[in-house]
Amino acid sequence: MTPMTSTTEIRTDLKDGILVVTMDGPKTRNSIGAPQYLALRAILMDAGNDPGVGAVVLTGANGFFSSGGNVNALKESRTLPLSEVSKNTDALSAMILALRGCPKPVIAAVNGLAVQGGLALAMLCDFMIASDTATFAELSARLGISPGWGLSQMLPRLIGLNRARQMSLTGEYIDADTARDWGLVNEVLPPHLLMARARELAGRIAEADPATTTRVRDLINESADHGLTASLRREGQVFGSHLNVGTLQQAARHRHQMLGRNRELNGTGSAS
Repeated sequence: MTPMTSTTEIRTDLKDGILVVTMDGPKTRNSIGAPQYLALRAILMDAGNDPGVGAVVLTGANGFFSSGGNVNALKESRTLPLSEVSKNTDALSAMILALRGCPKPVIAAVNGLAVQGGLALAMLCDFMIASDTATFAELSARLGISPGWGLSQMLPRLIGLNRARQMSLTGEYIDADTARDWGLVNEVLPPHLLMARARELAGRIAEADPATTTRVRDLINESADHGLTASLRREGQVFGSHLNVGTLQQAARHRHQMLGRNRELNGTGSAS
């Protein structure tokens, strides 16, 4: 794998006003990098401008949602020119802004592993539902890297400060039922019913008046986002400074160990 890249394919399927976006990278647990950031940004921007799209469902293939950014690629980035690293960071920021600013509601359908950037990606959506095989983790402290993608800001907003501290400082995985009890996930379903339910919810959203939907979302988000923009900027500054300290080799060493914990919960196989 080349530095700062991932082999995950981003697939789309539009039917009955519902755009399903699927991350498909079996070798890397649907990890994503700069090419996928830019692809997701373009898809979301196009969906926002397409009157034929009423709602979006974001999911993953291969029994995973996403493991987020590739830690080995981050390690290799230490040898890249700063301009190349900046391109990756800019692409990530552009994707986050496109997802948060998409005029069409986005539902995360989490069908398996969702850790680090994958967890953040799901939290950036309007809400998430999950299969009973889904697992979630925030591994920054255990990997020896500062949180990015808005993890340190969105997680406490969804599950509360104490639970966010527990997840972030221990790196422990939580299962789907715990995620629902903590307020991270709205619904938990058997795997074979997940996408049908996601489409049902998206269909109900798509049936509503788009202008009214936008106003309702804006009012809710205005309250939730108070102070979030500045906090996300600060998180990015800390992450960038930590990136230069030299902890990424440690992060890569611990990656297999941390992702291997997921096998104890749902037997997804050895870490890649």
